[in-house]
Amino acid sequence: MLFPVLVRKAYRVNLQYRGSHLVHNLASSLFGFMYIFIWMGIGATHELEGYGVTGMIHYVGFNQAALWVTGFATFGLGIPQRVRTGQIALDLMRPVSLFYQTALREWGQVAYQFVYKFLPIYLIYAIVFSFSFPTQFSTYAGTFAALAIGAYLAICIQYLVGVLALWTTESGWFHWLNYAFLMLLSGFFVPVEWLPSWLRAISLHSFYPYLQYHPVKIYLGHESASVLTGGLVWCVGFSLVCAMVTWLARQRVEVQGG
Repeated sequence: MLFPVLVRKAYRVNLQYRGSHLVHNLASSLFGFMYIFIWMGIGATHELEGYGVTGMIHYVGFNQAALWVTGFATFGLGIPQRVRTGQIALDLMRPVSLFYQTALREWGQVAYQFVYKFLPIYLIYAIVFSFSFPTQFSTYAGTFAALAIGAYLAICIQYLVGVLALWTTESGWFHWLNYAFLMLLSGFFVPVEWLPSWLRAISLHSFYPYLQYHPVKIYLGHESASVLTGGLVWCVGFSLVCAMVTWLARQRVEVQGG
């Protein structure tokens, strides 16, 4: 079957670099330490309503690790590079949807980053700050489902970024615009409920909270998995958009150099 083959191959490709990636995790975790120490300093004089210092340490640690699952998808799923080389023409000729092909390869990447990025980074924070872990299986199941939904949304976004390269010579601006909104609206830096009312309304009416905010809130026990219904609706919507864009791409393809 195509699904396990593509996922497995993408996962195995990354295994060649797991040693260097584990070293890189130490550098990545330093950013989380900086955010944690900032909130510890703020918590010394402020209440940090709804979280407290301990809660914010958990919040920041989980979000920093979760970025590797829901935030750092491959730029354009590799499509812009394939457009530049002309390989995209062969991809579109295959009897399998371009979205299906690229999404499956990215799921292998996501699985790898969950095992070799998310878990080690969170474990570092857990050891240093003596985290307590949830005791209910439903919490872990809800968190895993939330991360899966967030990862799928990230894949869809990057697919749209990649396909945009079929009509423009530069789609990087879309990628960085999305990254800016991710940092602002997903609850990564500041919990969504602490945002100004107008910005909080924008955030809650977008898909960004499903990338960071809802997964960590479920993990901390502040929300139930029922909140993910909205995330599933976003997944269906993005799937339809990706399917439509794929159909348009097959109608007319412009590849640089012919």
